[in-house]
Amino acid sequence: MSNHFSADYLRIPGDDTRLDLTDVYAFRSSEDPGKTVLIIDSNPTVRPPVELPATVVTSREFHPAAVYRINVDNDGDAQADVAFTFTFSELENGAQTGTAYCAIGAQARQPGPAGQVLASSIPASFDATARPVQAGGIRLFAGSRSEPFFADVEGALHGFQWTGHDDFAGNNVLSIALEVPDDLLAGPVIGVWATISLRKDNTLVQMDRGGNPTINPFINPDGEKDLYNSRQPADDVANYLGPWSQILENSGYPPEQARQAALTVLPDTLRYDRTKPAAYPNGRGPTDDVYSMRFAWLSHGKVPPTGLKPHDDLLNKFPYLGPPHP
Repeated sequence: MSNHFSADYLRIPGDDTRLDLTDVYAFRSSEDPGKTVLIIDSNPTVRPPVELPATVVTSREFHPAAVYRINVDNDGDAQADVAFTFTFSELENGAQTGTAYCAIGAQARQPGPAGQVLASSIPASFDATARPVQAGGIRLFAGSRSEPFFADVEGALHGFQWTGHDDFAGNNVLSIALEVPDDLLAGPVIGVWATISLRKDNTLVQMDRGGNPTINPFINPDGEKDLYNSRQPADDVANYLGPWSQILENSGYPPEQARQAALTVLPDTLRYDRTKPAAYPNGRGPTDDVYSMRFAWLSHGKVPPTGLKPHDDLLNKFPYLGPPHP
């Protein structure tokens, strides 16, 4: 999933790149078939194609007042049954450490850090040295990595007239990666989404969220994106099935087909089925990515080309955890 610049008018959530959730991935571990890798990225160095105010924060560390969370639904109700939460210290002398929590059941639905502390004093890697931490059967990593997404932004914003330029090349993100035993995640089919929240006046405010690729930035109109970021997947069908079905109907889909199409991306959780043969590392297949791109084209009133191919950002840039660019 790519979710860059998801605030209204292609801005950064909260005008702080540290709060910009950019990617969510779930795929089978290449080292242990009994484990699943979960990754969320944030804090991109690439800038949106709009002029940002000078007040926008672009610090290269994790936000010390933020809560970074990976949510896992294992019973199909779009509510978290397992949650992995990370918080980070203030940056001191160029160094930062994190604390990881694992919550199960009702605790997983609490907005703040809850559950068992998996590890504390996790070193954040801000250079090319990856320093994973072992916490029981879970392996953790937090730090700067190469930006995995690629996109021709100018082409996408100007009638899909492609320029051939990858605006994301040479940029970095901050990654949080976990390798988790499948037994902890339970069911063979899970829904995964990420959230970034910020403490404001002793209240935790959700600033960004996502599971499926480029849903909020592409489909929701300005004036709705920030609201979408504050909501929960369990409410997505009630809030968005009607308007998103109408988008497709306006593009020529019959009503029932439009409804079923919208339901493939609602609720906004990344569906990962580990019983299927591995295809894309994020658990999605080529037809899923083609469909997601068709939805993006249609939401802008464009007719998708018949030869539209999967946008294989992970396939071309794998292995994922490449070192950051200087």
